[in-house]
Amino acid sequence: MSIFAWYNQSSEMSASEAVYPLDPEKVYFSMDELTLDTEEGPKTLKVGAWLNYDPVRIHKMITREKTLKVDQIEVFNPLMSKLRRADQNYYKQIMGLNVTIDFPGFATDIVAKIPFENDPIGFYKWWRKGKHEEKVYLSKVNQFRLFQKVSLMEPKVMLKKDLEFLSSF
Repeated sequence: MSIFAWYNQSSEMSASEAVYPLDPEKVYFSMDELTLDTEEGPKTLKVGAWLNYDPVRIHKMITREKTLKVDQIEVFNPLMSKLRRADQNYYKQIMGLNVTIDFPGFATDIVAKIPFENDPIGFYKWWRKGKHEEKVYLSKVNQFRLFQKVSLMEPKVMLKKDLEFLSSF
């Protein structure tokens, strides 16, 4: 049932329980109210509260569905911080090579993209052989790119399953 249909049919809703449907043209700030369908029915919260209630859904609405526009500083940056704590697997998946890692040879944490691009063999050894797959999510495309670079440069370091992955294309 859509928010509008529910609102029109609901005889229990008082005047103080207003509905704030999503406006795809509006840029939302943390104090703006927004009504979204939930398993319990329509729910109205301030956008800042939605970040705590369902950060993954809010992120998908912003980045994938492109139905929610938000202020970068007031909403999106805190959302990314919430995602890191709320759902680490989702966070790693959306960050991909932009996640920071503790990579050998660097004094501080660096973005995974740097060794991925500049030292593919070192990155491969660290990621695959060093058992750090859980720290950096590599899409199938990025796995292919990495395995292809390593196989051209130093194929003997590669695991059999990765060579088989490459030969499947």
